[in-house]
Amino acid sequence: MTAPASTVPAATRRPFAAPRQTRWLLRLHRPALCVWAGLVIVLSAALLWLWGPLTDAAAAAWQHYDACGMAAKCDYDQPAILRYKDVYQYATIAVLAVPFLVAAWAGATLTSRELETGTAQLTWTQSVSPARWLAARLAAPAALVATGTGLLVGLHHLALSAGQGRIDTAKVWYDPPTFYAGAPVTVALALAGLAVGALAGLVWCRSLPALITSVVATAGVFGIIHLALPHLWPSVTSVSSLTLSVPAGRGVTVDEGVLTSTGARLPNPHCGSSTWAPCRAAYDKLDAVSYYQDYHPLSHYWPLQLTGTGLALVIVALLALAAFRILKRRTGGSPPRVKTST
Repeated sequence: MTAPASTVPAATRRPFAAPRQTRWLLRLHRPALCVWAGLVIVLSAALLWLWGPLTDAAAAAWQHYDACGMAAKCDYDQPAILRYKDVYQYATIAVLAVPFLVAAWAGATLTSRELETGTAQLTWTQSVSPARWLAARLAAPAALVATGTGLLVGLHHLALSAGQGRIDTAKVWYDPPTFYAGAPVTVALALAGLAVGALAGLVWCRSLPALITSVVATAGVFGIIHLALPHLWPSVTSVSSLTLSVPAGRGVTVDEGVLTSTGARLPNPHCGSSTWAPCRAAYDKLDAVSYYQDYHPLSHYWPLQLTGTGLALVIVALLALAAFRILKRRTGGSPPRVKTST
């Protein structure tokens, strides 16, 4: 005997939906999870190698080279210096690529694939609301992405610090790739890649367009952060002699040029030292008396990092909010009621 069909709200089963959704999500994306774990492990090992043995060997080689002075022949370990340079360069590129890899994966599979195949719609009618479905797809990956990326940028920062003052060709802290690869702002950018990938998947409901959109949009977010960062914290001004080839300040440059005798600022003609006659004539024509440079010194490193990270996290929050609003507009915010029979 069959009882009359009853309409049961799917919400009655929701207390158990979140754990089930997380387990299902991890099973669904197990290959990507394995690739992510492998990437973090391999890159962490390379950064630890760079931090310890490679830095020590390169520092010893530079010490021997500097001790040679003007000697015609110098016996030092040049391969150690080149090895340090290569591993540092490739590791930096790999860390900076993480936000784009996250964006590509999120755009291609996180939401778009289930919407394209209809799995998401089936899930909404049987287990959880669309909002909980999206929340599960953002929360678990966000935790994994933040943990893995945070480990990588932390190790990169340690590797950079280990070479400062010991390796003559070590990158300076304000070198743009170095500045971002060892910074918490890159963790926030990886989360932005995740959020923009989820949003693109909801907009396109197709994997390939969402993948392309996610990578391009993440590059756009990176560009916004890079352009805004020098202006997020008050800079300092350095005034230096025109006898120098360039302004004396060392750090993240906001603006630079030459000062006239009246104190007016003019663009830097990039001629060089005034000790060279043609440059002296060029400066005299401009009535220039010194260089000026608005810049951020080393003491501004963490203020810049934290303000840049804060801006990136605001963008992440806006992207996530946009994703939930688009999903609500598409679905009405709640799953349809399903009929069950016994």
